Amino acid sequence: MSQTIVARPALTRLAEDETIFRDAMYEFADREIRPLTRDMDELAKFSPELIKKLFELGAMSIEVPESYGGAGGTFFHSVLAVESLSRVDPSIGVLVDVQNTLVINAVMRWGTDEIKRQYLPKFATSLIGAYCLSEAGSGSDAFALTTRATERGEGFAINGRKLWITNGNEADMFIVFATINPDAGYRGITAFIVDRGTPGFAVGKKEDKLGIRASSTCELIFEDCLVPRSQILGDIGKGYKVAIETLNEGRIGIGAQMLGLAQGALDHTIAYVKERKQFGKPIADFQGVQFQVARMALDVETTRLLVYNSARLREAGLPFLTEAAMCKIHSSEVAERVASMAINLYGGNGFVKEYPVEKLYRDAKIGQIYEGTSNMQLGTIAKGILGN
Repeated sequence: MSQTIVARPALTRLAEDETIFRDAMYEFADREIRPLTRDMDELAKFSPELIKKLFELGAMSIEVPESYGGAGGTFFHSVLAVESLSRVDPSIGVLVDVQNTLVINAVMRWGTDEIKRQYLPKFATSLIGAYCLSEAGSGSDAFALTTRATERGEGFAINGRKLWITNGNEADMFIVFATINPDAGYRGITAFIVDRGTPGFAVGKKEDKLGIRASSTCELIFEDCLVPRSQILGDIGKGYKVAIETLNEGRIGIGAQMLGLAQGALDHTIAYVKERKQFGKPIADFQGVQFQVARMALDVETTRLLVYNSARLREAGLPFLTEAAMCKIHSSEVAERVASMAINLYGGNGFVKEYPVEKLYRDAKIGQIYEGTSNMQLGTIAKGILGN
């Protein structure tokens, strides 16, 4: 099958220098995203023009090989992109994160050659993906799925509901986890690719959220949704392996999102305390303020080291599960703490929507919940260091 390949020079040109890459991503976010952030938050909707620009930049296909029209970057580039975009708006950060570290990652690793030919070039131009695991009764207990896939003809009929699906409104391709044999437990779970518009599939309620409001979080409904065998991602009954291995890497992406959020809150705080005057001088001149800003900077830098270390271990093919859990829980706690301190130092201005830190504080809370709650991460860390 012949294809016209569209180069992604914005990323390819920068691939050899990660610092330049990260700075360029932030410059894009500062120029193109920042003016839209407040409106997108209030409307709870992404700007369509902004999404087009993200595709043109190459941010929606970072690890897709150049032969498929992608940027040909690395997992670490994805982490840097999520960090830089989240520094301005964590809603955009999670859009890019799910696309790259979950959806594209899963297709690259588990997709057949035909699936790769079908979807990877589209990820480089216009296709947004969603990752559909959670249900009403299977949050932290991720494999207590009730969504069923029953053999029918040349494929499977999927029935059930998914909840809290990021990118639900924007996506046209969904990786859906369903069980083909409930008696087999997690060994009965299989991953399917479902396209928007497939009969029997519908996007339901969009959640009205506390934070990352521009990012859509939706219910998905499956009623005798027929999916051919060719749309199975990985082997039948091996969906648990697809989910676990992908989510382990996705947690590093969430760590990067929370790192970017914390850095953004620190950026705003540094600028504000230099400008805000009390008792005839900038509040940055007071030692009490200086110490609080120093603590914020310390938190951000330790988070960066944890996130980058986890990403480097993953890229080197070394064990990273414990480190990924550490970076995820630490980054989410730091994001909330740093954003909270930013509000304190802004004073009354920090509590109103006219100033940016109020939004970052709301955005931070989700970090301790999605892609593995903090308690689940602590369990993973304990097992990793105790060996049980």
